[in-house]
Amino acid sequence: MRIVTVEIKNDLALSLLQNLESMHILRVIENKPAPEKKKLSERFSGCLSSERTDELQKELTQMRNEWERDI
Repeated sequence: MRIVTVEIKNDLALSLLQNLESMHILRVIENKPAPEKKKLSERFSGCLSSERTDELQKELTQMRNEWERDI
């Protein structure tokens, strides 16, 4: 058995393939288009509230300052 990809140009070709499938000559497998890949920033934008992002930003600034201070 071999698998080939065929581009359907009109409905007549599709009906012909479906007839061949009904005669058990071939099997029609329709491919679904792959979902669009989004950037992570687009996927997760708006997940956190602005209050929470402000808190996280303050914590990050505090952590960076702790690394830079002399002990």
